[in-house]
Amino acid sequence: MTNNDILRQIRYAFDYSDDEMMALFASAGMEATRAQVCDWLKKEEEESYVKMIDKEMATFLNGFINEKRGKKEGLPMRPEDNLNNNIIFRKLKIALNLNDIDILDILDLANMRVSKHELSAFFRKPTQRQYRKCNDQFLRNFLYGMQLKYREEAIKNKK
Repeated sequence: MTNNDILRQIRYAFDYSDDEMMALFASAGMEATRAQVCDWLKKEEEESYVKMIDKEMATFLNGFINEKRGKKEGLPMRPEDNLNNNIIFRKLKIALNLNDIDILDILDLANMRVSKHELSAFFRKPTQRQYRKCNDQFLRNFLYGMQLKYREEAIKNKK
């Protein structure tokens, strides 16, 4: 999955407007223009599509954490220069304040079954023997389940 795909899925799941997307970037210390946000949200085939780099995605996810959990006092979170699916998954878990049961419920909505042990392997350090790489299919299913869980609620809250 590309960063752009993930950004589109999160925007859709939480029904964010362009202004709200720009505010998420701003809360993490990055000024993103409406044009940038729109170009990141376009499909690869579209003419003005711009590939989102890892640092921009990390900044967005940090802003998402700030919005959902509140800003931490002290130094702001520094965005990672390199992201992988495990880091993205961890940031989503933090932002939404999810425990193992919550994540398993979200995956169940997407008809994906995993054990708690399999799930915990995604959140381990890469140097640990039990660490497991989060593949695109797993992250895609989690994002789809997240969409099923949060989209209706996000729309209701905007009314």
